[in-house]
Amino acid sequence: MTAHAPARPTPLLVLDVVGLTPRLLDHMPHLKALARSGSRAPLGTVLPAVTCAAQSTFLTGTMPSEHGIVGNGWYFRELGDVLLWRQHNGLVAGDKLWDAARRVHPGYTVANICWWYAMGADTDYTVTPRPIYYADGRKEPDCYTRPADLHDELTRKLGTFPLFRFWGPGADLVSSRWIIDATRHIQRTRRPDLTLCYLPHLDYDLQRFGPDDPRSHRAAADLDAALAPLLDDARAEGRTVVALSEYGITRVSRPVDINRALRRAGLLEVHTQDGMEYLDPMASRAFAVADHQIAHVYVRRPEDLAEARAALDGLPGIDLLLDDEGKKAHHLDHPRSGELVAVAEPDAWFTYYYWLDDARAPDFARLVEIHRKPGYDPVELFMDPLDPYVKLKAAAALARKKLGLRYRMAVVPLDPSPVRGSHGRLPASDDDGPLLICSTPRAVGDRVAATDVKALLLHLAGLSRPAPQ
Repeated sequence: MTAHAPARPTPLLVLDVVGLTPRLLDHMPHLKALARSGSRAPLGTVLPAVTCAAQSTFLTGTMPSEHGIVGNGWYFRELGDVLLWRQHNGLVAGDKLWDAARRVHPGYTVANICWWYAMGADTDYTVTPRPIYYADGRKEPDCYTRPADLHDELTRKLGTFPLFRFWGPGADLVSSRWIIDATRHIQRTRRPDLTLCYLPHLDYDLQRFGPDDPRSHRAAADLDAALAPLLDDARAEGRTVVALSEYGITRVSRPVDINRALRRAGLLEVHTQDGMEYLDPMASRAFAVADHQIAHVYVRRPEDLAEARAALDGLPGIDLLLDDEGKKAHHLDHPRSGELVAVAEPDAWFTYYYWLDDARAPDFARLVEIHRKPGYDPVELFMDPLDPYVKLKAAAALARKKLGLRYRMAVVPLDPSPVRGSHGRLPASDDDGPLLICSTPRAVGDRVAATDVKALLLHLAGLSRPAPQ
């Protein structure tokens, strides 16, 4: 009897269109047509509704209480340091989508183009942002790839990864176009069974201007137009396309200085160097790691918990303050979580600011420094509107950079009021929440839970039964 080779899985292209909601879909004709000919459903998200937590749930089928990604960063108690935007996949616990696929179909191949926690993942092709940090302190744009020779191949074809168009005041469509082009190239030349593609463009103007601003609608239309060739490729290659989002961005108008409240209560401590104040997490009795509309509040000793709660109870802009029972109810009961978790009101978000006088702010506060700030800072999307010389300073810094000299792009304002969009809370309605679109008709029911995405993708690939709806 002749053994038959297992049928090849249906190839998949999974687009993470950050910030996509039903309201924005009306401005995206190509994705809207895909939904019309295929299927669509509201997509449940997780608390916190942020990139790292949501993606980890999609790929493991578990909640943050199990996979351990409680935000885009947290306080690493064993190091005494707040670290955001780590990249090692080993931080994510659980059975990954590709592990499950390979148990059914050995040799299943996966390309990850800019989904998070990419480094160290057991994927076949990897592309992820990774600056060059020179010994003299300069930071230059670049990316990490696996296999290593893919780096030079993509750079020759597409140019250097546009890091400063991926985040910061210059963030725009250029970075998403580069990612789209890299995805098209890898699919044509490697033909992976599963391609994960992360598209950040909507994140920028929605946070800058809010979801209802015409500039945000234009961003949606521009991204949709840029996606068209990739969708055409997928159709020609017989790929099933899934487009999903991690969260919806809603309009905000109130920054909440949660760390300043803890400092005024005598719970947060700083240390000073060269006239600048730095958060001292190891000495603080309580401090918060701000992450959009969520803040993990770390309390050093149990006897300080009541005082920390008292400092935050009634603080304008805080909607919920989750204790152990609250964290358990929201699937955030993990050792990496804070002793308390603050959830902002719908029109509010949390700053990371801990200094009480801007003259004593650390120098990195005015820079795009996602790894040095002990919390997320959306103000990095802006140039300081109060500095009449800000563009001149940026040009001078750029000139020094081109000469190979050290430079400081100190252009970020310390005023958080320009931010008009945020996320992190669970959505108030499906219109403002994430969405899942599939090119296959009747592939989804009335709603898809975040924990069902993994099973749905396995089913679409022909590797399992359908996910529960």
